[in-house]
Amino acid sequence: MRIYLDQLGCRLNYSENNSLAARLTAAGHQITPSPEAAQVIVLNTCAVTAQAVSRSRAAVRQLHSANPEARIAVTGCYATLQPENAASLPGVSLVADNREKEMLHALLEPWSAELDDPEAIARLQPDGTPFAPAADDPLHRTRAFVKVQDGCNNRCTFCIVTALRGESRSRSLCEIVAEVQQLAGEGVQEAVLTGVHLGAYGRDLPGDLATDLKQLTATLLAETGIPRLRLSSLEPWELADGFFDLWEKWPERLCPHLHLPLQAGTDRQLRAMARRCTVASFRKLVEEARAAIPDLILTTDLIVGFPGETEADFAEGLAFVEELRFAHAHIFPYSARAGTAAARFSGQVTKALKKERSRRMHELIEDTGQTERQRFVGTTRPVLWEGQGQPVDDQPGMRLWSGHTDNFLRVLAHAPAGETLRNRITPTRLDELHGETIFGTLC
Repeated sequence: MRIYLDQLGCRLNYSENNSLAARLTAAGHQITPSPEAAQVIVLNTCAVTAQAVSRSRAAVRQLHSANPEARIAVTGCYATLQPENAASLPGVSLVADNREKEMLHALLEPWSAELDDPEAIARLQPDGTPFAPAADDPLHRTRAFVKVQDGCNNRCTFCIVTALRGESRSRSLCEIVAEVQQLAGEGVQEAVLTGVHLGAYGRDLPGDLATDLKQLTATLLAETGIPRLRLSSLEPWELADGFFDLWEKWPERLCPHLHLPLQAGTDRQLRAMARRCTVASFRKLVEEARAAIPDLILTTDLIVGFPGETEADFAEGLAFVEELRFAHAHIFPYSARAGTAAARFSGQVTKALKKERSRRMHELIEDTGQTERQRFVGTTRPVLWEGQGQPVDDQPGMRLWSGHTDNFLRVLAHAPAGETLRNRITPTRLDELHGETIFGTLC
């Protein structure tokens, strides 16, 4: 079958689609670069907010419009939260919830007999030419997202994810090491460890298999040749003693970038959210991280307009966020999710007030982000180049490439048209800041 894979939401969904692509390819199916060329479309959805649910529904309709003849399989959190609603959307032939996601390749297999007729075995495009992998095909990537665990044991009052993903479940350490070894052998330059609750990794494993994220990280750096290892979102209360020492041992391979979700900047709100940290403990963690990791870039998640948030709460939180100097933040106006405790809280904030507070928080993060990025102008950092270089209209014979530094700053640089930078890590001088992008020069 010719199958197109798409996803919304978190890096975990991206990682799951990468794994699904590998399973489907191993079974003899073709991953297509566009929905128009597919016989089957798989959409891995999100439901973290009401807006994410709306985007998931819209994405199904757009994919059906792009290819009305294709069968659509919907999976992920929206499919788990509202399966009947998902099944009613145009073109949807299969709804697989999160419990069935790991077996999605098997659930699609019965369609093969119908869709892979003898004349389709060659898997040709409509114009009769063989499919070629796209530059950003999940099997031909520069950065791979490695799912190490699923589920969450926290009970944050605003979050529906625990209900949709279940309790924390970790993969074995040896299985993850084998996957990262394979990625390194395929030429992937960076592995990003992901999970719903990454910091809880390994604690649920039985007996002698029990471990933690610190041990997993150390083992991957010691036993694989992956050039870069990056950690995705980490809850701030779960890091083992000496966790930041890992950067001292592997400073050139363990990326100096941490995403620590804060969510709220006052103790009163953190308690109402059932977050297991305080303003003081979060501040202490950030101080320890910055002392141990040179050139650290810190990013976060923030919720504005949580039930009961007063103007004084917001002002106090705004000041704390400014103190912490985040380079970037995912800012979410609070979205009431049926089935969560916070949806029943009194003091729900009006939509207009949430919008205004979101604007003010975005403005602050833009300022702190600019200050953080400006610190690195004039320095030289390793950049992993991605995508394909684009022609430059006013510079014939040159192409413009995009990539990210080890501490996840976005960089653009020119290179001669005959030079391919994709999937290479090169030292690059960071010359000039424009918004969230730094223009650099290859060294």
